[in-house]
Order: sequence, then structure tokens, then C-alpha cells
Amino acid sequence: MDQVFIRGLAVDTVIGVYDWERTITQQLVFDLDMGWNIRPAAAEDELAHTLNYAAISERLQAFVEQSRYLLVEALAEELAATLMREFGIPWLRLQVTKPGAVPAAAGGVGVIIERGVKTA
Repeated sequence: MDQVFIRGLAVDTVIGVYDWERTITQQLVFDLDMGWNIRPAAAEDELAHTLNYAAISERLQAFVEQSRYLLVEALAEELAATLMREFGIPWLRLQVTKPGAVPAAAGGVGVIIERGVKTA
């Protein structure tokens, strides 16, 4: 399966379980790998035949900015379901990093989820 990817998309949102976290915005960083057959787009050189990473990035940003989840896990699950449904993505790997959440963690902490089915 071919993949379209987005790396390092940073979005500010309200996220966290502690009272002080509910009063501020924090940055989350998103990395996505999305399964897609890119052959039709390559053959016709047409955006309509591939995943539009600009449109997906805009949707992700809007979803996250409006969200108010306590857990990164809940945000990741709902975001993955939304993107897969709205863009017809058959398989998605989503990494959500929360930089600075644990001071001893060099680059951040977070989750990686994989949803859907990879096909040939």
C-alpha cells in the first residue's frame, strides 16, 4: 500500500486532566501515515485522485483546536475516526506527541494508533 504522510503538524489546544491544564492551551504535534493507492494520481497528475494533505491538515487543525479532551488517547481515537470517515482513508497511523508533558522526556510523550486495514 502506498502512503501519503504529514509530519510535525503543530496545533494548540486545551488538553489534559489537571485543573491547571484546563485553563491554558498546549501544543500537540501530529504525524500521520495514510494508506492510499497513488497510482491513479501519478498516472493522470491530478490532485482529485489522491489524498489532499493540505485539506487533511486544515481539517485536523480545526478538529484539534475545537476539542477539549482530557486524554491524548481520546483525541487520537476521535481524530482518526473523523479523518478516515471524511476522506475515505482505508488505513491510518496517527502519532500524537505532547511536548513538555513530562520534563524528563526529551521530545515529548504521547500515543501512536493504527486504524483500518492495509491493502495491496
